[in-house]
Amino acid sequence: MKESDKNIEQLIEKMMAEEKLQSPSIDFTSKIMAKVELLEEKKIKVYKPLISKSVWIFIGLAVAALVIYISLFSVSENNLKIDEIGKLYSNKISTAFSGIHFSKNILYAFLIVPFMILVQVGVLKNYFDKKYQL
Repeated sequence: MKESDKNIEQLIEKMMAEEKLQSPSIDFTSKIMAKVELLEEKKIKVYKPLISKSVWIFIGLAVAALVIYISLFSVSENNLKIDEIGKLYSNKISTAFSGIHFSKNILYAFLIVPFMILVQVGVLKNYFDKKYQL
């Protein structure tokens, strides 16, 4: 060891002997825990639905208005019973789509795609529930 290293070592030992061991204040733990709890509160996200209640109400009213409009103005000449109205609608729908023919692939797609969307919604919901679990 060099002479300068010994001098530095003695100086450090002398300084350490003079300094007292520092201890935290009495309420140190409570202050730290208060800060931790404050950070925890900031992390919590409030659930916000994708479609708000006012939009759902608007959609419901629009569908109801559409049904009322169709039922009042499509059967204006005759007073038909409910069974006859159902037959009238089914006949209108079948005549509207009678000229359209779908291939088997498109029919399979119409059957499988909604099912796959429902499966994905369920999987994604579970994923995000686990990720943002309270």
